Amino acid sequence: MTEITLTLLVLLIVFTVYSTIKTVPQGYEHTVERFGRYTHTLSPGFHIIMPFIDRIGVRVNVMENVMQVPSQDVITKDNAAVTVDGIVFYQVLNTAKSAYEISSLEQGVLNLTMTNIRTVMGSMDLDELLSHREVINARLLSVVDEATSPWGTKVTRIEIKDIRPPRDLVDSMGRQMKAERDKRALILEAEGERQAAILAAEGDRQSKILKAEGVKQSMILEAEARKESAERDAEARERLAAAEAQATMVVSQAIAQGSTQAINYFVAQKYVEALKAMAESSNQKLVLMPMEITSVVSTIAGIAELTKEAFQPVVDQQPKKRT
Repeated sequence: MTEITLTLLVLLIVFTVYSTIKTVPQGYEHTVERFGRYTHTLSPGFHIIMPFIDRIGVRVNVMENVMQVPSQDVITKDNAAVTVDGIVFYQVLNTAKSAYEISSLEQGVLNLTMTNIRTVMGSMDLDELLSHREVINARLLSVVDEATSPWGTKVTRIEIKDIRPPRDLVDSMGRQMKAERDKRALILEAEGERQAAILAAEGDRQSKILKAEGVKQSMILEAEARKESAERDAEARERLAAAEAQATMVVSQAIAQGSTQAINYFVAQKYVEALKAMAESSNQKLVLMPMEITSVVSTIAGIAELTKEAFQPVVDQQPKKRT
């Protein structure tokens, strides 16, 4: 009898110790209930509770959880049927609320997310649905997070994984995309031809400008050359006039001194010039020499005599060599 009592006592002590000492693993929190009523929450670590009075109520995972949203059909605003699935990230912030405010937290978050996916995506056109996925994610996150706040849960992210339109709609979109690309290609080709025509016209314009500039420079150079030639001709005529004036002065001095050879010089000069003009004329095939050719010769001899007399004083003024 004593051994049975001792055994029962040992079992009671072991059960009491087991009911008193509790350990909570990292990433979890446990609720404590006293006579079925929630009293407090146990954080990760070692804890002691009242045996036979307190007990562990709900074990809650407070780490961030990932939940797959199954595929569902959604009708868009423009009556296009698409198949959509997604993924939800959520985390429990208040253990007591997540344990006692809702019977199944995971099922509640899932159903709330699927309902709002249909609501948000059903208010958008198909093109907007396919091109504004970030907007859909943001709107879903805002709505679902606000709805799960009374449950002590924070929805951190909602992502739409896949949007699958019907096959015939995909084919239509492919043809539309091809037509749009062909249109852009034609526009770019026309734009390229337009730019090429503009560049060609601009090149032709620049060529004409350069050509006109070259003609202008050529005309300027030609005018400068004519100007320089005219200046040289004027200078030559001026020198010729000066020479003739000097000759006239010498002849006048000779006439003043009583020499008739000077007059013969002028007559002979004009006579020779007239003969030269007759000889160079293209209409004359036969040249008749006048009978007075002998007088021309004597006139030339007179010119030689005049020259001798003009240079004789210079020779007389040179010093004579000593013998």
